Amino acid sequence: MEEKHLTRAILIGADTGEYDAESSMDELSELAKTAGAEELARVLQKREAYEPATVIGEGKLAEVKELCGSLGAELLIFDCELTASQIRNVEDETDVRVIDRTMLILDIFAGRAVSREGKLQVELAQLKYRLPRLMGIGASLSRLGGGIGTRGPGETQLETDRRHIRRRIDKLSAELKELEERRGYARDRRKKDSVQVGAIVGYTNAGKSTLLNRLTGAAIPANDRLFDTLD
Repeated sequence: MEEKHLTRAILIGADTGEYDAESSMDELSELAKTAGAEELARVLQKREAYEPATVIGEGKLAEVKELCGSLGAELLIFDCELTASQIRNVEDETDVRVIDRTMLILDIFAGRAVSREGKLQVELAQLKYRLPRLMGIGASLSRLGGGIGTRGPGETQLETDRRHIRRRIDKLSAELKELEERRGYARDRRKKDSVQVGAIVGYTNAGKSTLLNRLTGAAIPANDRLFDTLD
C-alpha cells in the first residue's frame, strides 16, 4: 500500500504577550498533524506587536527562508490570521506556500464534513475567508491547492476568480437557506410532539462524541484528534 505523503511544514508564531504563545503553538502543531502535515520546525518570535508586512521581523523571516531551503519545507503555517499582503510578502520572500491558522482549521473541516449541509457550510466559510485574501493567496480557483511558490495570475484572472467566488457564495447561501427552512419545519414538528432536545457542548477533543456514544449507544467516531467530528 502506497504511503500517504505528509506535507512538510514549518510552524510560525509571534509572541506579543497577549496569550500563552507556547500553548497556542502546541495546539497548532496538533492541528497541522490532524491535517496531514509533518512538522519540520517551529519559529516563535517575541515581539511587542506583529510586523505589519510579514508578522515576524525581517531577520527572523530570513531565518525562516534558510530553514525552508535546508529542510525542504513545502508549507508555512502561521499561528494567526494573515492579510492578503502578508501572505504575498512572505511567499515572495521564501518561495514557499503560506497559510494561516484559520485556513488550516477550515481545511480540516473540509475533510471532516459528511452531511450535505456540513459540506456546504464549510465550503461557504472557505470561500468567504479566501475572497479578501485572493490576491495574497496568489492562485486562481483551479490552483488553490497549488504547490510551493504558487504565484498570482494577472489582474483580469483575479477579477474572474472574484466573480466566480461571489456567484458560488450566493449559490451556497441559497442552498443553505433552503436546508435551514426544512430544519425549521422539523423543529416545529418536534415542539408540537413535545420531543425533548439536548446538547453536549465543549471544546474540540474534550470527549463529546465519547460521552454521546456512552449515553445513546451511537457509533460516532471518537478519535483522539482535534475537530475529528464535524457533523
